[in-house]
Amino acid sequence: MEALFFNVDNGFLEAIVRGYKAGILTQNQYSNLAQCETLEDFRTQLSATDYGNFLANEPLPISTSTIADKATQILVDQFNYLRNNAVQPLAKFLEYITYAYMIDNVVLLITGTLHERDTHELLERCHPLGIFDTMPALCVATNVEELYQSVLVETPLAPYFRDCLSATDLDDLNIEIIRNTVYKAYLEDFYNFCTTLGSPTSDMMHKILEFEADRRTVNITINSFNTELSKEQRAKLFPAIGRLWPEGNNQLARADEMDQVRQACESVSEYRSFFSDVGSAQGNGSGNGYNDLAAASHLEDRFFRMEVHLNKQSFLQQFQYGIFYSYMKLKEQEIRNLTWIAECIAQDAKDRIQDFIPIF
Repeated sequence: MEALFFNVDNGFLEAIVRGYKAGILTQNQYSNLAQCETLEDFRTQLSATDYGNFLANEPLPISTSTIADKATQILVDQFNYLRNNAVQPLAKFLEYITYAYMIDNVVLLITGTLHERDTHELLERCHPLGIFDTMPALCVATNVEELYQSVLVETPLAPYFRDCLSATDLDDLNIEIIRNTVYKAYLEDFYNFCTTLGSPTSDMMHKILEFEADRRTVNITINSFNTELSKEQRAKLFPAIGRLWPEGNNQLARADEMDQVRQACESVSEYRSFFSDVGSAQGNGSGNGYNDLAAASHLEDRFFRMEVHLNKQSFLQQFQYGIFYSYMKLKEQEIRNLTWIAECIAQDAKDRIQDFIPIF
């Protein structure tokens, strides 16, 4: 039934986003970029892709941050075009995508204010998709209560921040607790919203959001090793969705080392393979802290690859909103790839230039 009426309101935008997806860089284009000797060559190679002459007006030498900013701006323009032409419930779905950027921006401003950074510099570093009207006022807040009452009560993030009001003192640990508590509430809310959209959107988005929830759960667990965060506090930060929930989450809440994380993830066949090389990463070298760091870095890489795989699958299904979310995620990975290759060229680190994650 959804196929019958989907194109009335959303067919045009689905065609547009599938057209955008056709412009995502291929393996051959990455190979050409990786062979560049200078960033000037890099710019010339990029001009032959869908990026076109987006760096044409940039003076030499081009910095890698400029490349990332300009590529991000192209993505932002594409997203704003989609959002401006969307009707409900797609408009609301696209709005949910921006909430993640809003959360990151809020946390960035709070952290910067805590460390007495320049307000204008902080606002320039904020992601364009996560900007809202009262954002500059965040820089005067000194505690979470004040933050909520003066700024966030009028933003879409207000329901997510209500649960954080207990963390009154703003320090680095509490800010991370706030970030993860808010993101947990956001993921659960987005998951429930996707449920209301029905199949096939809910089928596709549930799979992607469950993976995102599991990734955050594992990352929170690993990052909380040897910190002041208690196991009870850690458990409260885990999203109540995902393939690991609830049994895997309970095991991760009690975990003290990498091996226990691996055991908790064994129940999910896809995650089991992530840990196959982690043992060797831990086994090499003598310092345990270094080994855990190498294992966590390897795990993060596997998570990124899995995310790309899931988001590519989204495009195999028609008449659903998941492709809008997936396009944003794939494009973000592409920007990370471009930044990595550009950094390797700038620093003459050609031996590591292939350590990016190809998409198509």
